Amino acid sequence: MKTSLENPLSLKNVCENLFKKSLISNSQKEMILRQEAAFHGNTGKTAYHSGRPGTGDMNPAVIIDQIAALKIERWDDPERILDEDIICQCLAEEWEIPYEKIDPLKLDLKLVTATLPHSFARKHLALPVHTKDGYLIVAMANPFDVEILDNIARVVHMKVKPVVSSRADIIRLLDEFYGFKRSISAAENEFSGPSVDLGNLEQYVKLKSAEELPSNDQHIVNAVNHILSYAFDQRASDIHIEPKREESLVRIRVDGILHPIYDFPQKVHSAIVSRIKSLGRMDISEKRKPQDGRIKTDKGGVETEIRVSTVPVAFGEKVVMRIMDPEILFQDLEKLGFSPEDLVSYEKVIRMPHGMVVVCGPTGSGKSTTLYSTLRALSSPGINITTVEDPVEMVHEGFNQIGVQPAANVTFASILRNILRQDPDIIMVGEMRDLETAENAVQAALTGHMVLSTLHTNDAVSAIIRLLDLGIPAFLIQATMIGVLAQRLVRKICVYCRESYEMDFKELEAHGLGFNQKGSIKLFQGKGCLKCRGTGYSGRIGIFEFVPINEPIRKLIKTETDTETLRAQAIKGGMYTLRQNAVKKLLEGKTTLEEVLRVTWTHA
Repeated sequence: MKTSLENPLSLKNVCENLFKKSLISNSQKEMILRQEAAFHGNTGKTAYHSGRPGTGDMNPAVIIDQIAALKIERWDDPERILDEDIICQCLAEEWEIPYEKIDPLKLDLKLVTATLPHSFARKHLALPVHTKDGYLIVAMANPFDVEILDNIARVVHMKVKPVVSSRADIIRLLDEFYGFKRSISAAENEFSGPSVDLGNLEQYVKLKSAEELPSNDQHIVNAVNHILSYAFDQRASDIHIEPKREESLVRIRVDGILHPIYDFPQKVHSAIVSRIKSLGRMDISEKRKPQDGRIKTDKGGVETEIRVSTVPVAFGEKVVMRIMDPEILFQDLEKLGFSPEDLVSYEKVIRMPHGMVVVCGPTGSGKSTTLYSTLRALSSPGINITTVEDPVEMVHEGFNQIGVQPAANVTFASILRNILRQDPDIIMVGEMRDLETAENAVQAALTGHMVLSTLHTNDAVSAIIRLLDLGIPAFLIQATMIGVLAQRLVRKICVYCRESYEMDFKELEAHGLGFNQKGSIKLFQGKGCLKCRGTGYSGRIGIFEFVPINEPIRKLIKTETDTETLRAQAIKGGMYTLRQNAVKKLLEGKTTLEEVLRVTWTHA
């Protein structure tokens, strides 16, 4: 720890450090120093606590807060603002104390909440991060507060090392973690029933239902709110709540990857599930059957829907909540990731007056986003768009959306017959799962309608084989199908830490990416930074494989046709495969080699 500075906690020295790192200009430095009296006036008496008795200096967290609040343009990069993170990073480097951008997905809930009392941690802005080599690493806004460090060491019976983190991050994570822990602990204390071993999967009869913790208990309500808020903050697409023998695990999916975030006692699980089912207007008493529901809530001022699914598993009910973010679901087609050639072909096909377009891919590959974005592009006052979905994923005023209800005999197949009497121009069928649904979709296309639907196949040409396997006659597929789109999602390289490196062409050939060239090629990767939590990735983008059904392809659609024959003809006709599109994004610096290999496969 560097302590040679006369007053490292003074506003003057903080400004000098920022100036030395070219983060602010001399005139900006003078402007900040002129604000010193205002800083003191805005922060009150607590602003002067530095951890160094008798210094009278302001707490560095307060100084950083006040400077960041000025929203000054960075001298080295005028397009960016001097924020709290970069100031903390600069000062940590000068003080020779490690800086750590806390990744919430890597924090241990038990370590954070069991190490220090919440009141102590909140008062002194100290957050236990992890243990390393016998030391407890504590994130602090004021790393010079030696007295507090000594107090922590005495409490935990470990040596303590401070790291610098931003005040905002520490406060937010302390509130989230301790808030969730407090809610769960309080709920657990209220539940006084016997511990039930479900390992043998036998029925357990509880005579005193009054012992059940109600789903409207305030602690349970708070716990569920914490889970949802946390998922929103981390840009999660899905939330998994999984019951185990002793505890339940909460995981969230961020950029396609699952991360464990919380665990709580198993005895609280049923109350948590009941609260979620209640919000989703599901049957709380039914625990033996899978159920679906939806929750409408607010996410940063934007109305967001959450699709809820429950299924009975060995130790209770598992819940998966998919967050349907309208900013992701409804995008311009140009922003989805289409190559210019595929975009032109796709837009030409979807604007035909009738026919059937099929979007293929596994669960979570972005099919819903593509379909909704396509419908939005086609939507106009002169067009009647009707959708049949199971369930309706996102409500849009421009579409007439129908949710499948098997209990009321409202199935894909049955509703399609009625839709044709509603004078539609464009029909979107959520998924062609069986022969009856596929037949009705084909009939709708035959009668002069544009039909959009999805299939679960690995690539574009396999969709044709899948329809043949379902029992659709080849001549009907020839007459109706006008295009097939297969897709996947790859993680995008973080724009803030993107860097280039050289790779030999021979190494690419070893990975099945043959370029038949000599020498090296420039590729890109994410170094890992504050913005991407050290992952090197931020967000996802689609890769596509589009096959317009032209005459040569149409002639090959026969009962005896195999996938390889169709694929060879599609490639001959100019189809860019999933692998080729992924490689193109690799060369453009949008994704990495690891992502290309993870998402695509050799033959594609």
